[in-house]
Order: sequence, then C-alpha cells, then structure tokens
Amino acid sequence: MKCPFCGYEESKVIDSRPTDEGERIRRRRECLKCTKRFTTYEMIESLPIVVIKKDGSRETFDRQKLITGMLRACEKRPVSIEMLDRAISDIETVIQNSLDREVSSDKIGELVMEKLKGIDEVAYVRFASVYRQFKDINTFMDELNKLLSK
Repeated sequence: MKCPFCGYEESKVIDSRPTDEGERIRRRRECLKCTKRFTTYEMIESLPIVVIKKDGSRETFDRQKLITGMLRACEKRPVSIEMLDRAISDIETVIQNSLDREVSSDKIGELVMEKLKGIDEVAYVRFASVYRQFKDINTFMDELNKLLSK
C-alpha cells in the first residue's frame, strides 16, 4: 500500500476492524519510511452493476456520482457525512442484492429520494426538483403537498 504522504510502498497494519456490518474492513496503517499513519478500507469485489440512463446509454455504477448528487442536495443542511455514507451504503446494498446486473437510473433516483426523505426533507425536495425536472411552481407545490400529507 503506497503511503499518501511520502509515496513509499511499504507499510504495516496497526489495527483492523470490520465496518458496515462486516461488508468492509478498516485498516490503520503506518508507513515504514515516514512513520505517518493512514486509513485504508478493504471490501469484497463484486460484479459490476450497469446503469441504464434515461437516454438508453449504459455505464458502470459509480458510487462517487451518488455521493456528489446527495452532497449537493444536502448543502448547508445539518446532515453529517456519516449519515450520507450510511444511506449510500444502503442504496448500494439494495442494488447489489437485486438479481439484476443492470439497474435503471430511475430506480437509483427513487432509492436516493426515499433515503433523503428520511434524512432531511429540504434535501429531499432539492433532489426531487432536479431528478423529477419540475417544469413549474405547480409541480413543485404538488411534491411539497405530498410531503406534507405524509
């Protein structure tokens, strides 16, 4: 494992512990050259998931895109990174546990909105406004009324 500080390729493991219900292993490492410590995560390699976009094109599932979209929706909101990371891990688990190796971007969007609704209602409305492409104030108000009625 290459040290992120000095680039040296030798390190020793100081501590290991499971995270995410045993889905990943967190390892604390120490560089053998500069003695600085850093954290790595080890996870089971899984079959790639292909996302079918609205235009019919296909691309591999990218966790980073999910993080970026949810972070944008939660901007300036009292939502911790840990909460978002947990939600994203839950979404990934649902996708991985489905028997299909292909998933539509619509399905992913619905899963994200379901998670955001439970985390922060403002973030949910922000995400929904982009995801559902509200055309005018009436469609926006319809979504808000649905949220208020529940």
